[in-house]
Amino acid sequence: MTMNIAVLPGDGIGPEIIKQALRVLDVLKNEGMDMTFTEAPLGGQAYDQYGHPYPEFTQNICRAADAVLLGAVGGPQYDNLDRPLRPERGLLGIRKDLGLFANLRPAVLYPELANASTLKPEVVAGLDIMIVRELTGDVYFGQPRGMRTNENGEREGFNTMVYSESEVRRIAHVAFGIAMKRRKNGQKAKLCSVDKANVLETTEFWKEIVIDVAKEYPEVELSHMYVDNAAMQLIRNPKQFDVMVTGNIFGDILSDEASMLTGSIGMLASASLNATKKGLYEPSHGSAPDIAGKNLANPIATILSAAMMLRYTFDNEAAAQRIENSVKTVLAAGYRTGDIFEEGMKRVSCSEMGDQIVAAM
Repeated sequence: MTMNIAVLPGDGIGPEIIKQALRVLDVLKNEGMDMTFTEAPLGGQAYDQYGHPYPEFTQNICRAADAVLLGAVGGPQYDNLDRPLRPERGLLGIRKDLGLFANLRPAVLYPELANASTLKPEVVAGLDIMIVRELTGDVYFGQPRGMRTNENGEREGFNTMVYSESEVRRIAHVAFGIAMKRRKNGQKAKLCSVDKANVLETTEFWKEIVIDVAKEYPEVELSHMYVDNAAMQLIRNPKQFDVMVTGNIFGDILSDEASMLTGSIGMLASASLNATKKGLYEPSHGSAPDIAGKNLANPIATILSAAMMLRYTFDNEAAAQRIENSVKTVLAAGYRTGDIFEEGMKRVSCSEMGDQIVAAM
């Protein structure tokens, strides 16, 4: 089967990190894996070329592809654009267009990076969490939304938090399924559903549906936690979690928090899947315009996102593990980009990190 991959370099450091991920995939392609890569613009890059962050040209390429590999979007030069034209709207647009409702963000701490975390090594050593975030509903997409002036002349902004039963059920099934696949050494699978059911009716409804879906997965131990407590527990005792499932806005915040447990957000890959396993794969960090073009970025999150693409869309576990093991090999050898550097290690640039991982492949 040909793997048709849309490549969206995007803005800031996006082109630099995507280049390194493609070098890694090229190793597999040169060994006979059937891949095609078609490049298209997204975000600010697309606005500059087409006047829209997710233009029709890019839409057509992404719809025809089996998977999409994305760098990053955004930059300060676009901050004054009308909201529908800002780079981030391109990212929201592609998620909605492709029906990418399930966001998977693993937070894995490699043993070599235990000292790079801001938490004590004994707190984070051995960390391996998967955060499953619903991606196309919640307050980010709920209607009505906007800004208005009331009759008394006072201005206000408003958004709507809303979830349908089908939306909650489908993300719950994804999370329970992942929890079952992650069972290790005969241990019971664990899933923690994060809500704010004591205050928000939307998440009280969320909790009710998740409990109902749990009846189909007796092998999984389901727990519930309020989002404020979950944020605290991620710092206090993160290894209590295996799989976490939550809504769009809570997942956005918690997954970024979890990324820092690993030493750097530059280490955190992500996948966003639809019902047919078509996925958008991207690093969880932003476009980092302050270091763009300086060959300083950490490409590991993007390379690990490519590994997730092979695993979740193309069902090639062996190739995914090969990439992940190559990253482990390079870290064990002491190579570090600036964001994860510590004394005694070998500081390398973005392209030099790519060199080492390609060599390890």
